[in-house]
Amino acid sequence: MGTTGTVREGRGPVRYGPLAPDMGLPALPELVTELSGAAGETSPEEPGGGPVLREAACGYWSRRGLPTHPQEVAAAAGAQPLLLALLAAHGGDVLMPRPHPASWAPQARLLGRPFFPVPTPAECGGVPDLYALLETVRRVRAEGGHPRLLLLSIADDPTGTVAPPELLREACEAAVAEGLHIISDETWRDTLHRPHETVPLSPAEMWPDDVTVFSDLAGALTPASWPAAVARFPATGVGARRRARTLDHLTALGAFVAAPVAAAAARALDEPPGVTARVAAAAALHARVAGAVHHIVLTAGALARPPRAGRHLYADFGPLRRGLAARGVGDSMELEEFLGARLGIPVPGGHRFGDELGALRVRLATGPLLGATPEQRMESLTDVEPLELPHVAEALSILTAALGEPP
Repeated sequence: MGTTGTVREGRGPVRYGPLAPDMGLPALPELVTELSGAAGETSPEEPGGGPVLREAACGYWSRRGLPTHPQEVAAAAGAQPLLLALLAAHGGDVLMPRPHPASWAPQARLLGRPFFPVPTPAECGGVPDLYALLETVRRVRAEGGHPRLLLLSIADDPTGTVAPPELLREACEAAVAEGLHIISDETWRDTLHRPHETVPLSPAEMWPDDVTVFSDLAGALTPASWPAAVARFPATGVGARRRARTLDHLTALGAFVAAPVAAAAARALDEPPGVTARVAAAAALHARVAGAVHHIVLTAGALARPPRAGRHLYADFGPLRRGLAARGVGDSMELEEFLGARLGIPVPGGHRFGDELGALRVRLATGPLLGATPEQRMESLTDVEPLELPHVAEALSILTAALGEPP
């Protein structure tokens, strides 16, 4: 609990909200060298990123079937200021799936922008259910609102799922037909647990004039302590004007990418062999650990969709409500504190992600289970059987005990 004078703040303020799931691994030496080599630079990048960084982003997206030119790219010092600038540049009411990343709703609130959560389909998170989306648009307009933006994720935080192409296509087609512009958060697209079985589809491939792509490089490429994020705008006159407004907002925020971070980010976006090997190895490691956590959650009697991407999964303890109530746990805030105290790591409740307070849901991250020291985490990354390492096995055992305690 934080205090100011004699006033108890509790954990409601935004600053107590969860960060995105951390990679839990030391920075790649190749990128550290790149950052260190630019440490003597005293000026930040220009608003929206310098030419080297933007060219690297173009190459990154082009390799994923999204041809891009530097004048269609904007970079910023972190995901939050870039998303804030994007929302400010587009205007109108915002629709987003529920649950959604913890940072989305505060951005809309900060702008005084009405936002409306839309339930997701049973199969995945990240995208709105088709019929719920259409009904929400109808209701908002009937109440005098102006829905103009849909935020979605093709690979999702907090659920760790990947939207099936047909569900993504249905939702995007309906959104475009209703005149909504789509901001596609593709932060987690390079963290797929089974990359040869799961094909991530960007809405920008299908509706290039109606989709802005947004990515936090901390998803797969760079440490979270090196804040950098990039956006890709449609190659249209409207897209160019929105990019210009976005740059104005980034300038007002002072959200310029630091020169050393820009150098490392550009190197990561170029995807040399060392970077791609680390990305693949990290995704495989987190897939193994997430699979073990998923098994523990189900064995305890809770529910969770199988994780398909990222470093997290979303567990629903609704089936254990009666036993948890006997322990004084009746909502996600109390569940967050209950599990956090037992595990000794943050376990953010579903209310952080726009879910109903009464729903007993939490996000479980895999990063904290990889070890307590850089040496242990690197051992987890390189060992052929990471789940059998003593420090990983102990962390999973603690989780099993915490979730498996009799009610």
